[in-house]
Amino acid sequence: MKRRTLLKSLALLPALPLAGNSLAAPLAPPSVTALDTPHSRWRPLLSDEAYAVLFEEDTERPGSSPLNQEKRPGTYLCAACYLPLFDSQHKYESGTGWPSFTQPIAGHMATKRDFKLFIPRTEYHCARCGGHQGHVFNDGPPPRGERWCNNGLALHFVPRGEALPELRS
Repeated sequence: MKRRTLLKSLALLPALPLAGNSLAAPLAPPSVTALDTPHSRWRPLLSDEAYAVLFEEDTERPGSSPLNQEKRPGTYLCAACYLPLFDSQHKYESGTGWPSFTQPIAGHMATKRDFKLFIPRTEYHCARCGGHQGHVFNDGPPPRGERWCNNGLALHFVPRGEALPELRS
């Protein structure tokens, strides 16, 4: 059984109350509304794997992204619309197997509650195209204490000094 099918099936079960979970409160409210564009518009621009992560909320295998090892200064963009999401100065090695950041670029993420694994989590998306990026947790390093755990397939890295590509619409 595919992981996605299993998770969808489990989501149909009644959710258990999880009082006292410190991850229950979203860390940041949505600041920008995603454009009203059909997700199918992005399919020809992305690999099947990237499309599945961004617009079907799939998750890549931990440790599979070359961006885990990326250490150069630069900017991480949404792989679909090219909105800048993270600056490399906020990237750190979390040990999770996914690129992790201490904070996004202000106003470029939208968040929502996710109960897919029964434990409430805060899922975040590109505020422009709505592409699923990952989840934010409150176990990151000081001073913010946030870990923005991102799918590498959902990102496009541009080294500092190179021109950022134009936003795709």
